[in-house]
Amino acid sequence: MSKTSLFAQFYQSLLDHQMDDWLEQIPALLNQWQKQTRHGDFANWQKTIKNLPKVTPSQIELKQAVTIGLADDLNQGEKIRLEKLLPNLMPWRKGPYHLFDLHLDTEWRSDWKWDRVLPHITPLKDKTVLDVGCGNGYHMWRMLGEDAKLVVGADPTELFVAQFQVFQHFINRPNIHLLPLGVEQLPACNAFDTVFSMGVLYHRKSPIDFIQQLKAQLKPGGELVLETIVIPGDEHQVLVPGERYAKMRNVWFIPSSKALCHWLERCGFSNIRVVDETTTSLDEQRKTQWMQNESLADFLDPNDQTKTIEGYPAPIRAVIIANK
Repeated sequence: MSKTSLFAQFYQSLLDHQMDDWLEQIPALLNQWQKQTRHGDFANWQKTIKNLPKVTPSQIELKQAVTIGLADDLNQGEKIRLEKLLPNLMPWRKGPYHLFDLHLDTEWRSDWKWDRVLPHITPLKDKTVLDVGCGNGYHMWRMLGEDAKLVVGADPTELFVAQFQVFQHFINRPNIHLLPLGVEQLPACNAFDTVFSMGVLYHRKSPIDFIQQLKAQLKPGGELVLETIVIPGDEHQVLVPGERYAKMRNVWFIPSSKALCHWLERCGFSNIRVVDETTTSLDEQRKTQWMQNESLADFLDPNDQTKTIEGYPAPIRAVIIANK
């Protein structure tokens, strides 16, 4: 994997958008990432990317869905190759994607989350956007579909990096980039119009530090879009689960929506509002052909789906928007 080919467009974007703090510091971080020990399957994932059909899609739709190309864009051999290659990158968690009429029915209906978020945010047209904990980049493509000027994602999971590369291979846009870094590694740049963080807060040992890290990426007046699991309760209600929550080991703090708004206020945000609360359904998160591991049905009490298998309140996901 060439350093130049992987991040050259990203460095050019930093120049174009005058993000000097990042341009000074991030190349060293990415060079360090490329020198470190890779996931055991990373080399095979890169072979998968290299062997994808070299085809220019006849159409690309990013606003209503992520739909790339038509079935007729590929010959029969290319179709067979694509169908054999993409399972190498399982499990596919965020989506769905439609790739030359191949439907990647992912674990999450991430399009449903986007439909809940989109009506409440400041329009992204011509905006610079950061998506922290972006997974394989599904929502980043939807942000690009809303005519964002620059979309940057940050997620250290190498499988997600490879999955993102699949779609960039075909879409090939110079203004969308996924960095294999955590938010704690990103230099404060105060440069983004909008910062998204969806499905990350409860994984952080120090949620207040995390909120401050998100704030440090925003321009003054910029918009934070924070989506996370919450519990019912007042501004003092916070769940600190035991070893696991919904079978997840790395869950530390789950506040109520009101408590989370209080945290944001203490961190200096203004215009804080809860725009959506939705209980996660078995239709939104489930096993599929492309994600055959355990999913939500396995994480809930089989006799009472309002509770997790451990007896905690089942996941309710809230969207909170605030300004720096």
